[in-house]
Amino acid sequence: MLNMNIKPVSALRDYNKLLKEVDADNPVFLTKNGYGKYAIVNIENYDRFVNGIKLLKDLQQASNEKGLYTMDEVFGDLD
Repeated sequence: MLNMNIKPVSALRDYNKLLKEVDADNPVFLTKNGYGKYAIVNIENYDRFVNGIKLLKDLQQASNEKGLYTMDEVFGDLD
């Protein structure tokens, strides 16, 4: 389970210390006035997130096109 590392936005005053807490499996979430406001993630996780969103958009666009086959139609004769 993800360990939620939650800090107030004022923790940015000592950003070097704060950034040492960020790694691939441990983003830091910043709050402002007690509410979640920001997330600090490492660049690899950010890239993976952005690429995942792009893939989902491409899949959504492809699913709206005509002439596509279902998984059963593609793999049905392989049994």
